[in-house]
Amino acid sequence: MNSCKLDYLKLHISVLLAGFTGIFAKLISLNEVAIVWYRIVFAFLIFAVMFFMMKKKPSENLKDTLKISGLGALLAVHLMFFFGSIKYSNVSIGVVCYSLVGFFTVFFEPLILKTKFSFKELLYSLIAVLGILLIFKFDSGYRFGIILGVISAALFALYTLFNKVVEIGKSSRSMLFYELFGGALFMSAFLPVYNYFSPVERFLPAGVEWLWIIILAFFCTVLLYLLHIAVLKTLSAFTVSLTGNLEPIYGILFAVLFMGEAHDLTITFYIGMVLILASVFLQSFTKKCKK
Repeated sequence: MNSCKLDYLKLHISVLLAGFTGIFAKLISLNEVAIVWYRIVFAFLIFAVMFFMMKKKPSENLKDTLKISGLGALLAVHLMFFFGSIKYSNVSIGVVCYSLVGFFTVFFEPLILKTKFSFKELLYSLIAVLGILLIFKFDSGYRFGIILGVISAALFALYTLFNKVVEIGKSSRSMLFYELFGGALFMSAFLPVYNYFSPVERFLPAGVEWLWIIILAFFCTVLLYLLHIAVLKTLSAFTVSLTGNLEPIYGILFAVLFMGEAHDLTITFYIGMVLILASVFLQSFTKKCKK
């Protein structure tokens, strides 16, 4: 029982860490591309040191290494859209749009994993779309941020599904190592191109922003992922995914508490948020019944 409680504690800590992620988009004044570059590069360096201190060695062949590294690049693109969504709107909208991952999974999963299309899950997902439409109308100034958030959700759905294809029979630590490596490599190549076409006045973090980046890289990237690996060994995937649905709620609560976003939100936003969360939990309940 004590071991079980510890696993649930680890799971909830990981979800809380994920909920804090959006806050750093506002705390760090750099643009979304620079934030993701620092996050992934620092996370890779930190994990590489940890990986080799544990006397582990990545042992994938070249073909699998390229596949996993490609997943890291896809994750990096998702993160740029996610942080961009928050930059152009606010934390609450960014994390609520993230809840549309389930909607896109309904369409992508049959194509990628060759599973049967579920009309029931489509119905539940349309509830989430209705919620997004309500949020989309509440302030025209946030519409670009919402569009970025929707694209971010679609990219993460693709990332998750391709992970299921690639990860079979592979070490989770090895997967993380190569994904961070691929993400860091992609961002290091993309950043100069982005800055050439969209130059920025400042690239280096200022003062306390260095601390926020290190926390984001270690706690909200490396530690979060390692906690997920640990709990998946003992808890069911359904339990982990259902608890993960609390992330948007935590993200909004943190945004209201620490960023004062309650003043920016209207009744249509809250109605839309309730619809999206209802959709998420209905989909989770359906998956449980199938199991």
